[in-house]
Amino acid sequence: MLLKKTFIIALLALFTGSVLQAQNFKYIGAAKCKMCHMKPAKGEQYKKWLEGPHASAMKTLSGDKAKEIAAAKGIADPATDPGCLKCHSTYGHIDSKLAAGLKMSEGVSCESCHGPGSMYKSASVMKKRDLAMQKGMILATEEVCRTCHNEESPTYKPFDMAKFSAEIAHPDPTQAD
Repeated sequence: MLLKKTFIIALLALFTGSVLQAQNFKYIGAAKCKMCHMKPAKGEQYKKWLEGPHASAMKTLSGDKAKEIAAAKGIADPATDPGCLKCHSTYGHIDSKLAAGLKMSEGVSCESCHGPGSMYKSASVMKKRDLAMQKGMILATEEVCRTCHNEESPTYKPFDMAKFSAEIAHPDPTQAD
């Protein structure tokens, strides 16, 4: 009986510790990711993101097409509308208290797809995927992508995970899947 109680207490302590730690995950911004993910030996992920559609997602909200769509929906400025920002900027869908180094202008940054990086950003953690995931890293699954790429978007196109993920692929050649 004592062993069972000890086991239950240990599980509760582990769960409570995990919940408390999860509350400490903060968004650090793409500039911090760039420090390691710009290197050719690592696959230049930052450069690939910067040249892709996610980095310029905020800029699209200032274009004529976005303004036309916004006007039709009664939105004064899509670049400031919460309904638009939630998918066009990582900053636009998080509690600002969690944004340690994140900026609205980054658009859809690394942490929209991979989770807040404050606890997994160090090389010693990133070398161990299981540990990184315990520290807040997430994998960019179809479910993660569909939080924005869905029918709610006024410019929605049928979502093809294989096609779209190939267009933005930025693998780390030093990591095995």
